[in-house]
Amino acid sequence: MLSYRHSFHAGNFADVLKHLVLIKILKHLNTKDKPFCCIDTHAGAGGYQLNSDYAQKNKEFDNGIGALWELDNLPDAVADYVKVIKSFNPTDKLTIYPGSPLIIQLYLRQQDHLFAHELHPTEINLLKQAIKKDKRITLQHTDGLKNTLGLLPPKPNRGLVLIDPSYEIKSDYDKVVASLFKFYKRFAQGTFALWYPVVDRSRNIQLENALKASPLKNVQLYELGIKADTTGHGMTASGMIVINPPWKLAAELQNTLPYLANTLGIEGAGHFRIKTLITE
Repeated sequence: MLSYRHSFHAGNFADVLKHLVLIKILKHLNTKDKPFCCIDTHAGAGGYQLNSDYAQKNKEFDNGIGALWELDNLPDAVADYVKVIKSFNPTDKLTIYPGSPLIIQLYLRQQDHLFAHELHPTEINLLKQAIKKDKRITLQHTDGLKNTLGLLPPKPNRGLVLIDPSYEIKSDYDKVVASLFKFYKRFAQGTFALWYPVVDRSRNIQLENALKASPLKNVQLYELGIKADTTGHGMTASGMIVINPPWKLAAELQNTLPYLANTLGIEGAGHFRIKTLITE
């Protein structure tokens, strides 16, 4: 299935958490001079116009980056995230939201590299336009979950694999777990960041149990919700599962996630989780 378009959801509360965590990982990789490699398995279109018909349909960004755009006294991690998003907007008005590959591109140094995969034919063309010509980036019109294994371990043997599928179909939950195990076997010292939605909590419980029963080590979970779980339609929360996270990440998010839950939560129903799934 290739119907999913992230344009409808760009800048929503799930993007806030995903990209805040992504920025923290990239900043950590930049603390050493040694080169790193990033692999984005589901890169999307790269950038999104928030005044487009897609984004304006539900205006999900209003309860994400839009709610943070003009606030002061933000927690450090949130302030860093908002600063990055503002760097893509030519004026003080929020009109553009960058996707993961553009955020990664911002942090790449001359010695670093990004492999960005996108299977959707329209999205890959938009991604090429957004990235422009950049020798540090390889764009691949292919299935990222299938193609990534052949890139591991990367050279240099240091970096991040971002796994961000749409979960359009239920089997995506099983696919990401199976793929993650294969990736980890080849690149156990790498950092892996797996995004997930909460639509049906039972699927998330199965996902967490599958990971806990695996040979993975040093696995942490960070989740942000804006309303209580429901069996109805729609995403109520989302999270990032990070293998080999930066050592200060959990402590920083202890200060950050309560703020986001309070600020972005609907009618006081915001909530968060920080959980160690597997110790080192």
